[in-house]
Amino acid sequence: MSLHLKRPLVFFDLETTGVNTATDRIVQISMIKVFPDGKEEKYNYFVNPGMPIPAEATAIHGITDDMVKDKPMFPEIAPEIANIINGSDLAGYNSNRFDIPLLAEELLRAEVDVDFSKIKFVDVQNIFYKKEPRTLVAAYQFYCQKDLENAHSSDADTLATYEVLKAQLERYNDLEGDVDFLSEFTSQKKSADLAGFIVYDKDDREMFSFGKYKGQLVEDILDKDLGYFGWIMKSDFPLYTKKVLTRIKLRKMEQ
Repeated sequence: MSLHLKRPLVFFDLETTGVNTATDRIVQISMIKVFPDGKEEKYNYFVNPGMPIPAEATAIHGITDDMVKDKPMFPEIAPEIANIINGSDLAGYNSNRFDIPLLAEELLRAEVDVDFSKIKFVDVQNIFYKKEPRTLVAAYQFYCQKDLENAHSSDADTLATYEVLKAQLERYNDLEGDVDFLSEFTSQKKSADLAGFIVYDKDDREMFSFGKYKGQLVEDILDKDLGYFGWIMKSDFPLYTKKVLTRIKLRKMEQ
């Protein structure tokens, strides 16, 4: 089984200053854009995050302040990143929970609005977890019989993710190379805001997944406690979460 693409699929990986999608920044982004005809385009950007890179982050990915001090800041490359992504779907390793929410935040901070609701997401890690629970290093060894050199280097991890997915499609006959199938197979919880603070119930209605209103419909809470909306908007939630919440509020006002 091989990939059967209806439109381009962009494999990508981020190296960052940390793991908080609302406050941390990208220091490297690597992408492999695979086209339906099999053509591939590769991109690799180092990014000045505009803040010190914590030592614990450098210990993981090896990127220092000095390495990125003369590199562009994300707003400078955001239009090019958006141009690569637009009209494509996205694939990564642990990307549904981290890389995609953080990328969305960086694009919003740069005032470059990519409509992620029109993008299918394929998280290769979730295929691995459902089939052979391991890390990316172990996945690469298991599926490709190769040692992953330079693990936690964005470009190495991106290429490894792409190769692992191709190997998974060869190994498992019940997998389909169609992005619609892979997106559904690798999704764990259907969320409205990428970060998972607002999720859908079985009837595709938005509800909160956290806090005192966990499991309750967003529209119902906006009716009875509008102050909760204000608290979220003023607090350290991801910009994309705030955008989705505002959209629900405006939709309700138009009803």
